[in-house]
Amino acid sequence: MLQMIRGRGTAGLPDAAPVDFATLRLPSSPNAHLAAPPGATNERHETVPLLAVSADAAWAALRALGDGMERVWKMAEWPELRQAQWVARTRLMNYPDLVNAQLVGMPGGTGLFLYSRSLIGYSDMGVNARRVTEWRAAFDRALSNAR
Repeated sequence: MLQMIRGRGTAGLPDAAPVDFATLRLPSSPNAHLAAPPGATNERHETVPLLAVSADAAWAALRALGDGMERVWKMAEWPELRQAQWVARTRLMNYPDLVNAQLVGMPGGTGLFLYSRSLIGYSDMGVNARRVTEWRAAFDRALSNAR
């Protein structure tokens, strides 16, 4: 655990791995937040309306989502899944939180999964929920600017 806290960027973290949102089970602790498209899973905290663009068209905006954000580093991306993973480190304690985002084609549009979770501790005092809100807004802005 000390390695994770002392690390900078992605240092000290487990290897990046994509999230299988079809089988994901949220932790019982209040240190994670999942936004998901309607009907995609019962394991979610909030529903993200379908996007009126193709998953391919939105992929460029998703890949760049963490660029320029403070204390955020991309860990990996899986283009075949249209999924990417970042680490976001907290300001005071340098705790690492993982963020995964994925685009999926669905009837009626494109679904966005956005999942933020803490690697350390039981409660996050709402940090992951706020992060999901901020990242969704940043993604929406990026899509608007791309049109």
